[in-house]
Amino acid sequence: METVSSNQSRTIQTRLVLPPDTNHMETIFGGQVLAYIDEIAAISAMKHCRKVVVTASMDRVQFMSSAKVGHILTLEAFVTGTGRSSMEVYVKVESEDLLNGETTLTTTSFLTMVAKDEHGRPCAVPQVVPETAEEKQLFENYQERKQKRINESD
Repeated sequence: METVSSNQSRTIQTRLVLPPDTNHMETIFGGQVLAYIDEIAAISAMKHCRKVVVTASMDRVQFMSSAKVGHILTLEAFVTGTGRSSMEVYVKVESEDLLNGETTLTTTSFLTMVAKDEHGRPCAVPQVVPETAEEKQLFENYQERKQKRINESD
């Protein structure tokens, strides 16, 4: 079976929080953050399997802090586990105040992406090989998270 390093799927995006992206408190809309998360997870999964992917699920999203107008968001994603045609992608979002350099973890999430062939059917993906300590820790708990998703869908 083909294997691919988690590093191949690692994707980083930086976005500026602008007024149209925010609510009346001048903090970014949660829905906007979710759209960014979904986009980077898809890119990460496609880099892993070199196929078109669709979002199958988004696990518990934790909004730990907010980002304000003028802050930048740094999103980082990588594949943490694989099934036959599915990939679990971990996404973390950090906010940085450009005026003082303070960085805060704002959001984390796991998404399940499914690879599709040219006929729109699920197709096999390479297994993931974790390398860093963070990747290995998330990989070790992948089966537990996967089983929890399966149990919740019954």
